Amino acid sequence: MAAEPIILFDDGHHKCLMFDTLVTGEGVQSNQFLIVDGTHEALIDPGGDLTYTPLSVAASRYMNIRDMDFVFASHQDPDIIGAIDRWIVHTRAKIVTSKLWARFLPHLVSSYVTNQLSGSVYDRIISVPDGGINVTFGDTYIQCLPAHFMHSVGNLQFYDPVSKILFSGDLGASLGGEDDHKPVSDFDKHVPTMIGFHRRYIASKKVCQMWANMVRKMDVEMIVPQHGKRFEGRDMVDRFLDWVSSVDCGIDLVSQDNYQQPLDYA
Repeated sequence: MAAEPIILFDDGHHKCLMFDTLVTGEGVQSNQFLIVDGTHEALIDPGGDLTYTPLSVAASRYMNIRDMDFVFASHQDPDIIGAIDRWIVHTRAKIVTSKLWARFLPHLVSSYVTNQLSGSVYDRIISVPDGGINVTFGDTYIQCLPAHFMHSVGNLQFYDPVSKILFSGDLGASLGGEDDHKPVSDFDKHVPTMIGFHRRYIASKKVCQMWANMVRKMDVEMIVPQHGKRFEGRDMVDRFLDWVSSVDCGIDLVSQDNYQQPLDYA
């Protein structure tokens, strides 16, 4: 039976759906997103082999997979875009990702897939410049925002102006929490599920502060990470912006002790 999505937004014409139960086995929990605008469809961070088949089955209830417009990839990790070859073969979708990763994504596409295409893999990729772009989508657009070094050096986030949802990739990610299908209700209690991830995977507090300055000027009603719980309502969004602007992470925490030759043997 196809997984039931969480409805983040639905006004009858425009829908934002989240799938959060598709990863099984040893893979890290992750969220996949489907946006529908009329007869147009796009997936955000659809994942790799662990999620391709269940996501295809689940999403096909809401769209014709073959006719999908876009696959948006916030960065290059396997749990983001590892199944790019299948999406290229089985859909007409353009793959939207940072220009830094556009030239590397063909490494994920087998020669068998390449031989099935009438053109080059590059013909199916939209390379987003560092400053971001607005991608026309149905009657609206999806905004590709710069989020570099959070955590990838060429990182994007995606903003949907109709639903006012910011799909934040790994920023705001939480691991080990309970009821991940629900929004954050107690921010202070939620912090321990985020702190370890952010300290290790986000490059520095400086980039978080500049990112937060950008988002504070936007009309954002929900921030939805790729892992764990989401932040609903402007008050909770502001709590997250204030928190992420204050956390030392990445290079803020390293010292010479982290750069020593190892002495132990495996």
